[in-house]
This record gives sequence, C-alpha cells and structure tokens, in this order.
Amino acid sequence: MKTDIEIAQEAKLKPIVEIGRELGLEDDDLELYGKYKAKVSLDLLNKLRNKKDAKLVLVTAINPTPMGEGKTTVSIGLTQALNRLGKKTIVTLREPSLGPVFGIKGGAAGGGYSQVVPMEDINLHFTGDFHAVNSAHNLLAAMLDNHIHQGNELGIDLRRTAWKRAIDMNDRALRKIMVGLGGVSNGFPREDGFDITPASEIMAILGLSQSYSDLKERLGNIIVGYTRDRKPIYARDLNAQGAMAALLKDALKPNLVQTLENNPAFIHTGPFGNIAHGTNSLLATKIALKLGEIVIQEAGFGADLGAEKFLNIVCPLGGFHPDAAVLVASIRALKYHGGKKKDELKEEDLEALKRGLPNLEKHIENLRKFGVNPVVALNAFPTDTEAEKDLVLSHLAGLGVPAALTEVWAKGGEGGIELAKKVLEALEKGSPDYHPLYKKEDSLFDKIEIVAKEVYGADGVDYVGRSRSQIKRYEDMGFGDAYICMAKTQYSLSDNPKALGRPTGFRITVREVRLSAGARFVIPITGDIMTMPGLPRVPAAVNVDIDESGRITGLF
Repeated sequence: MKTDIEIAQEAKLKPIVEIGRELGLEDDDLELYGKYKAKVSLDLLNKLRNKKDAKLVLVTAINPTPMGEGKTTVSIGLTQALNRLGKKTIVTLREPSLGPVFGIKGGAAGGGYSQVVPMEDINLHFTGDFHAVNSAHNLLAAMLDNHIHQGNELGIDLRRTAWKRAIDMNDRALRKIMVGLGGVSNGFPREDGFDITPASEIMAILGLSQSYSDLKERLGNIIVGYTRDRKPIYARDLNAQGAMAALLKDALKPNLVQTLENNPAFIHTGPFGNIAHGTNSLLATKIALKLGEIVIQEAGFGADLGAEKFLNIVCPLGGFHPDAAVLVASIRALKYHGGKKKDELKEEDLEALKRGLPNLEKHIENLRKFGVNPVVALNAFPTDTEAEKDLVLSHLAGLGVPAALTEVWAKGGEGGIELAKKVLEALEKGSPDYHPLYKKEDSLFDKIEIVAKEVYGADGVDYVGRSRSQIKRYEDMGFGDAYICMAKTQYSLSDNPKALGRPTGFRITVREVRLSAGARFVIPITGDIMTMPGLPRVPAAVNVDIDESGRITGLF
C-alpha cells in the first residue's frame, strides 16, 4: 500500500495559474510562490463584492481519538466528489503546524487520494505565514523587554507582564523559562515562557482580520502587561503595531493550492481548535464564497470545539453561516469511545460500538442546537465489518439523520459521491434557523455557562484560583462583550481527556482566564489543557528524511 506522501508525489499537478483561471481569476490576482502555490490579492473582495455568495458547508467531527477520524481527508474528498458532480466547489482549510507534524500526528494535508498538494510544502514551511506570525509575536516580546530595560517609562510591573514568546514546535522545556539572566546589560530577570505558534494571539488576529487597517488596530489592542496599579499596557503604547503589521503584510493574503484532483483549495492561518478558534481565515472563506458554488469549510477537532467556535464566533464576525454541515465519524473511533483499547479496534465488537454511539449523538444534538442539521460521514477503514457499518447507518436512520459511507482515502472523489449527494440534498433544505447559542451582550459568566452546559453537557462550572476575579476584572475593563474561546481537551466532551463517550454528571473546572484583547476573546483555560504541547516518546520526526535528490520521505 502506498503512503500518503508517495501518492502525493506521483500526482499530476496543474500550474496554480490554471487553477486560478478556472476560478475566474486573472494572473495579476495571484502572487506566485513557485509553480504550484500562490497568494491571492486582497483586492479580490472589492472586485467581487456584488457577486452572490456560494453555499457554505461546515465539516466537523466527533471527539478525536489517537487513530484519527479523517476530517481533513473527508473535507478534501467531499470537495473532489462535488466537483465530479459538476458543482464548482472550493475547500478552505487551516495551515498545518510543525509541532503536530513532527509530533504525534504526522502530516496534516489530508490522506490517500484526498489530499491537498504540494503536500510536503504545505506541511512544512509553505508560504512562510507561520514564520511571519513567529516574527511579529517575538518582535513584540523583544520590544516589551527592551522598553523595560531602557527605563520602563510606562511603569510596567515586571510581575504582571502578559506576553510570552512563541515557537512553532512542541517543546515542553520552554513552557516556563527565565529571561534576562547574565547581568545588567541583558535586561531584568523575570519569569517567561513560550506558547506554540497556533496558540499565539497574533495567529487568531491574523485569522480574523479583514484588512490591513483592521489588522493593525487589532495588533495595537494586544495587552502586553500591567502597571503596579493594574492599568493595562497595550502594544500600541510601545508603538509596535506598525512594524508587526509590516511583518504580516504577505501573511494576511490567503494561499491558493489544489487537491489531488486539481480542485481549488484555500489554506490559510492555523489556530488550534482546542486553544483558539480553530478555523482558517475569515478572508479565505469570504473570498472562496465569491468564487465558487459551494465552499467546504473545515473546523478544528470535534463539534464541541472548532464547530462551536465557528458557529458562535466566526460566523457572526464574518457575516455568514453554514447552509449544511457534515459530521465525520469512524467505526474504530466509536468503538474507542465505547471502551475498546487502541490495539483491539481491528476486532468486530458491536457492543462497544453501541456504547460509543452516544458521543456521535451528542454532537448531532449540538449542531441542531445551532439550527444546523448535519449529514454524518462514516469514514470507512479496511477493518470495518459489514455488521458494524449496518449498525451505525441503521441507528442514524432511526434518528432521522442522513448518513453516507465514505471511501475518499482509497478512492478520492469517487469514494465521496454518495456523501456529496446527501450534502446537495441538505443544501436544498438549508439551515434557515441558524443562530449562535449566546449573545455578545450576555455576561462572560453566562456565556461560559452556556457553552459548558449546552455544548459539553456539564452540570455547571467551577472557578478555581483567581479565575473568577480575572473574569470580573475583564468585565470592568470593558471586555464583557468579548467572545468566549474555551481552551479544553479535544479528546472528551468534558475537561477530562479520559472521560470518553458521552460523560454525564461532571462539572467544567476553569483554572485560569486569559484575555486576548486584539482578537477580542476571553479564554477560559479548563482542566489540564496546555498552550505548549510536548513531543511523544517516539515523535513523528524520527520517520522524516530527505534523499540526495531532495525527495522528502516519512511525512505520513
């Protein structure tokens, strides 16, 4: 069996200018990064402003498991299938982070015959957007420490700095560090730390900004620390926003690539769904909506994270909403949620499968709470038995939920035709009742409670440490209307990653609350979630190599 990277390297790509022309773009609308990658001009939105928006399909999933459910693969395969049916369809995805690529996950550009290409470029440095975010983030950190070193005219309290460093790598040793050691010329010693780049507020800002002026304003609103009397100090107080925006000039432009079947794909920004809002940029989605008939939008992790944030945050900000949704599940993942161990999932076990179905049911219920009716994509794997497939599909039929077995990994677009037809039927009905679960004017406490109870199924929320006073402080600072961006484990509906299936009788524990003033998020940190992951015992990086001809191997 061929690996993902072998399949991708054998693909016959079209020059990206041809993909652009098929979308109706002129060559001047593209900024080429080689032959197969391009950035699109921000002037496109203005040029296309009178064009009717395409239909939008959200792709989400059940709570992920160590085996992977294939959400990105299904998003790409569905795009290819819809194009085979004559529908001009574009997929919009996030950019992969080097941390997961070299950590536990491996490549993150789809799989099998449903991939975006050039796969190696997308998984590695791509067009440099992550580097630009790193540079802008760490420039602000350097300017903060330099201001303190040069006399601290703003009176920043060294005990209340609020801006860490960032690096796009899983490096647990950098979670907490000391800076400024080595004498007077090296600055003031203080505790600091690193977040992984997708968790940077600048990544969220980049994904939400809709113009250079919007970008610069949001960057200026970043809070870098507080004075002794707790007055906030902003990036604009350091006059940092202009230089940061300059570093992000090209990164703000969405990236255009293609699928293995030469269909257009926008891949732009990479916020994690468990610690940020977890979707590609607003600009990429809005441009895609003007260029196609259907746009397939993937949201990070399960429907309790990426989809919740897409529906509660991104849609209101972007002024759009999904016309249909696809909920990805797999039989092996459902058995895992039903109590089977990872090394037992190849065995048929109908009882474990039945025990895992409530996880799927909860995500269906959640999407319906937003007024969005999902189609379930049952992603097929070779170890699935006919009895297991029949059990899941008949169960969904009994719930009145449309579903289709998909084989897009093995067959590409051909393997997603049944799903595509179900999605087209769902688009005919639409989602006229879409609505966020909370209003911006609700209190921060109420918004957190709504997400915890309605989406996770918790009995309530417990605030420990300083978390309650932090929320009150942010409300006093004028951020009571901010969106709630919950940081929670992706592996469970609860904040306990070991509570699989559909846990009940639990409460969400908020141990810290952070403010991303530029993104205008309040981020409750729940359970043991971390903003800097670590590498596993055997990182995926050990399998990655390059030969004498420059051919990369081992990227999944």
